[in-house]
Amino acid sequence: MPDQSGGCCRCCFSFIFTLGLTALFVWLSLRTSNPKCTIRSFYLPALNRTLNDTKNTTVFVTLRLGNTNKDKGVYYDAVNLTFRLQPNATGIPVATYAVPRFYQGHKKTATKKVAVGPQEGLNWTAVSSGVYPNGSAIFRVDLATDVRFKLMFWRTKRHRLNVGADVLVNDSGGKVNRKDIKLSAAPDHHLIGFFSGQISIEAVKAVTWSHWTTSLPCNT
Repeated sequence: MPDQSGGCCRCCFSFIFTLGLTALFVWLSLRTSNPKCTIRSFYLPALNRTLNDTKNTTVFVTLRLGNTNKDKGVYYDAVNLTFRLQPNATGIPVATYAVPRFYQGHKKTATKKVAVGPQEGLNWTAVSSGVYPNGSAIFRVDLATDVRFKLMFWRTKRHRLNVGADVLVNDSGGKVNRKDIKLSAAPDHHLIGFFSGQISIEAVKAVTWSHWTTSLPCNT
């Protein structure tokens, strides 16, 4: 009588293997990646010493939101931006702004131009008092929104997105870093001030030293 155990084991193995592949395929299909958020440009004309014009107290920001998912769209709720001055990263904001909700297709990048001035609630007194003697300033920009992912014909539940970054501005009113500044998840709220303060001190030292050394006369 032929042994049926070998065939039974092969059938069980084939079934488990197929089930595993199916589970892996479903997991890959449902897995989502949060949007990539960066600051492309940051400019405050009133801080530009070469213009010598403190009347234009509007902050101009170019925000880029990238959907890295290959086959999933993203529904954004209102994208809320909060601007603070360092080293008090958890203090009262000097300005806030809300980008209206929108939809983004897969592998697409959205560019949002933001202009925040006194009419939008920018506290220029707080901004001007936070400028360092060398003309630089450090802004903390935080982004908060809820996103839903579009999978085929249905949408996922809302996922909270909280990211931010420090933006060092020089005496020309623009950001020092020429590359896009990535907004990343911040540490715990009670640690933001500590870590941001350390970053701010080192950044200001670097800018101050660079400004001082470039202004030294050349001995020729």
